[in-house]
Amino acid sequence: MLNVAVKAARAAGALINRASLDLDTVRVAAKQLNDFVTEVDHAAEAAIIDTLRSAYPEHGIWAEESGRREGKGKGRAYTWIIDPLDGTTNFIHGFPVYCVSIALMVEGRLEQAVVYDPTRNDLFTASKGRGAYLNDRRIRVAKRTQLRECLLSTGFPFRPGDAFQRYLQMLGDVMPRVAGVRRPGSAALDLAYVAAGFTDGFFELGLSPWDVAAGALLVTEAGGLIGNFTGEADFLERKECVAANPRIYGQLVGVLQRYSQFGAANARADAAPASDETASSTAAAPAPDTPATPAAGGRPSAADAPW
Repeated sequence: MLNVAVKAARAAGALINRASLDLDTVRVAAKQLNDFVTEVDHAAEAAIIDTLRSAYPEHGIWAEESGRREGKGKGRAYTWIIDPLDGTTNFIHGFPVYCVSIALMVEGRLEQAVVYDPTRNDLFTASKGRGAYLNDRRIRVAKRTQLRECLLSTGFPFRPGDAFQRYLQMLGDVMPRVAGVRRPGSAALDLAYVAAGFTDGFFELGLSPWDVAAGALLVTEAGGLIGNFTGEADFLERKECVAANPRIYGQLVGVLQRYSQFGAANARADAAPASDETASSTAAAPAPDTPATPAAGGRPSAADAPW
């Protein structure tokens, strides 16, 4: 199944690369203010779905542009989660940070993942229990243990109704505690970079399942943790996501949990900022040589996680 997903991602990537050579001719529409879709998104999604359906006609599809279609018969347990062009705003401006994201969920568990960066021909893949890879080379999350040494990535709110002031407060809480924060503009690629150890962690609000599904499996198969801002594994449809290696994950959750919409016991955004000592006290054990198994008690639970 992973090979079919790779074939689909490369087909979409080829369409995207051809279109990028003449961006002035690409038709762009706005789903809402600052939320764009192009004919390339639609064409790439169609190419992905055609490839997947040719191999697995009964499987379900959950795609950003065309919506959700349940599987049939024996394929009801299988759902492909697709973002054909994650980073559309970057693409239409010629800013070369965007990707194709494809994940397979089987009975509610993420089993296969592909994130393909067509501008660099970088192919990130993962299969449940078999590790994560970049261009056939095994990848692992970074080994840093102190938040102050970390480079993080994030995304800014950009749609009407997004909690911009809440995000600014959160960013102001995080930035003094880390070495740097970057905003590349593609959540799926951000998570792939966490898995590869290029960045140490990631956090963002307002994400959809197709933004994070493939990247989530990459992170966990590379030895990292991913969850919502309370540290729990229920993140896929919760519109808040944090990912990092286990030690940094614990420290990030200590800072971010007051900005979560979940958990009545959590401190809220109007609470006093947590101290570095408080954030550090939530740190987990170092990442093992095999993909990390999230612990209970505020960490992603294996029973609840979609991976």
